[in-house]
Amino acid sequence: MKSEFMRAAIRLSRKKMRRGEGGPFGAVVVRGGKIIGRGWNRVTSANDPTAHAEIMAIREACAKLKTFRLDDCELYASCEPCPMCLAAIYWARLKKVYYAGTRRDAVQIQFDDEWIGRELAKPAARRKIPMKQLLRPEAIKVFAEWKNKPDKICY
Repeated sequence: MKSEFMRAAIRLSRKKMRRGEGGPFGAVVVRGGKIIGRGWNRVTSANDPTAHAEIMAIREACAKLKTFRLDDCELYASCEPCPMCLAAIYWARLKKVYYAGTRRDAVQIQFDDEWIGRELAKPAARRKIPMKQLLRPEAIKVFAEWKNKPDKICY
């Protein structure tokens, strides 16, 4: 069964890549033996740098289930997730991830995200994209309000 879900992700990647809808990446979210979310890379077709296959599959699954937690779901991706997708996987709390190609395989076709990991390891002030903190006291007031909000939904 697991192989069939992976084949679905790979088929999706091939089909959408051939149609010119983005890079060669596909993903499916599975719950209880059924695909509940499908995603393919739409970065260039949607002009959205966050439209990676895993993100799109997670979005569809969450919308279908009307929840932001996928802790009883698995994700099948045609390639090892990038740092952004890996973070989304943790935020969605997926219980398991299967992937086909590796990050090294992606590097061979000019999809290299290693530099992002190196940037994240640096202090904010030393990153390639300049980052400067502003108005922290104002933001902290909102955090304090959240902390005391009686009807908040924690995630």
